[in-house]
Amino acid sequence: MKTVKLTLNPLDKKSKINKEIYSNFSEHLGRCIYDGIYVGENSDIPNIEGFRKDVVEAFKELKLPVLRWPGGCFADEYHWKDGVGDRSSRAKVVNNWGHIVEDNSFGTHEFMRFCELVGCEPYISANVGSGTVRELMEWVEYITFDNVSSPMGELRKKNGRERAWKLKYLGIGNESWGCGGNMTPEYYCDQYKQYATFCREYSGNKLFKIACGPNADDYNWTEVCMKKITPWNMNGLSMHYYTVPTGNWDHKGSSTDFDDAEYYSTLKSTLRMDELITRHGEIMNRYDPEHRVGLVVDEWGCWYDVEPDTDPSFLYQLNTMRDAIVAAINLNIFNKHSDRVYMANIAQAVNVLQSVVLTEGMKTIKTPTYHAFDLFKGHMENTLIYSHIENEEASEGVPALSQSASINGAGEIVITLANCSLDREYSVEIGGACDIRSAKGRILTGEVHAMNDFDSPENVVISSLDVKASDGKASVILPACSVAEIILK
Repeated sequence: MKTVKLTLNPLDKKSKINKEIYSNFSEHLGRCIYDGIYVGENSDIPNIEGFRKDVVEAFKELKLPVLRWPGGCFADEYHWKDGVGDRSSRAKVVNNWGHIVEDNSFGTHEFMRFCELVGCEPYISANVGSGTVRELMEWVEYITFDNVSSPMGELRKKNGRERAWKLKYLGIGNESWGCGGNMTPEYYCDQYKQYATFCREYSGNKLFKIACGPNADDYNWTEVCMKKITPWNMNGLSMHYYTVPTGNWDHKGSSTDFDDAEYYSTLKSTLRMDELITRHGEIMNRYDPEHRVGLVVDEWGCWYDVEPDTDPSFLYQLNTMRDAIVAAINLNIFNKHSDRVYMANIAQAVNVLQSVVLTEGMKTIKTPTYHAFDLFKGHMENTLIYSHIENEEASEGVPALSQSASINGAGEIVITLANCSLDREYSVEIGGACDIRSAKGRILTGEVHAMNDFDSPENVVISSLDVKASDGKASVILPACSVAEIILK
């Protein structure tokens, strides 16, 4: 077992870690909304006003800050008026994810109510690809204008809600470079400015407007957006990047059947997130040195081949300790770039891609990714501090250890660590410009293929971690393939 030093300096305070970094994404895709979040009030599955009670409680436990909806690619074919009013008379449409018939029983009222139950902020992704400026203008009025004598206020009241909601986060278009319209960045910027102009701020509501940003390493898209959309016309610029183990979108690899080489190639792929944020951030810095525009990584996570015998368009995949390590690496990266990264939304919330929760009938399981988020939630609203860990490669291009550290208002230091090695544990000695009086920890660990399933829902769970504190320092043993949280006082 190798001993490494983790050096902290709580006096070297950096950027605030916005709680929004720990957000999620939901789309009308597969079983994310229906079966995953919403089952209807007449379901035998325990529910609160039609929302799965177990899912509501799971997200409340995570302190979920923001939930993005209705897509994804679905957003740019979604017409919000189809999803309001009496459910029995709502318009039915064809959802291009699987060409299934969408009955729109989950719409604006249901989404906003789910966010209220969970205690999170809603983030609405607006239809620019097939919608109209007027349609979005009216949607904002419908959601946020308190005056029920206005056209949309009157319609909202007729549909059962007199009081307006608050809506902070509004995405104007999704993947406009692809499924959202196959636009050029120049054309999209003109579209953005037109749509954004007519998104009014009613009744004291303040909109945080998010422009569609780049796909992975499309640096030209960022350049054009930052040049053409002045910072005071947008608050955020989105970026999407998915981790594909093989690098081949036609054969992405299995979520559960992989060897050591594919595990490390997955981590190497996910580590690109640091380079992408750095390079897009450098472009943003040239046009926005005051950091008024936040980078919003509103789709990220692992994308594997779907599980055998499931609908390919439903993007259903399982979740192992590999996914917990991937989540930890990304969350540490977002923390370290929190001067620019304002929000991040893992894809997706339930039953799709790298989900935090999986459901099947009456049963719900919390995935290893869920538990990784649980270990990281202590960073929310803290201040990033200097930290450095001695490191080595677990595999070519993959550092063995990943870390970030923050301090809260009470002076507690929160550290998150991931040991990415499959065969080496580390003794970590923690010190630096701090006098550590006490320490405690929690850990998630297991064989890399370990997972929770509906027969064994607690196969991978968080347990206590023995952290020793003496002489102003702390020490801990970090097993192979593990994610840990350490709190120092």
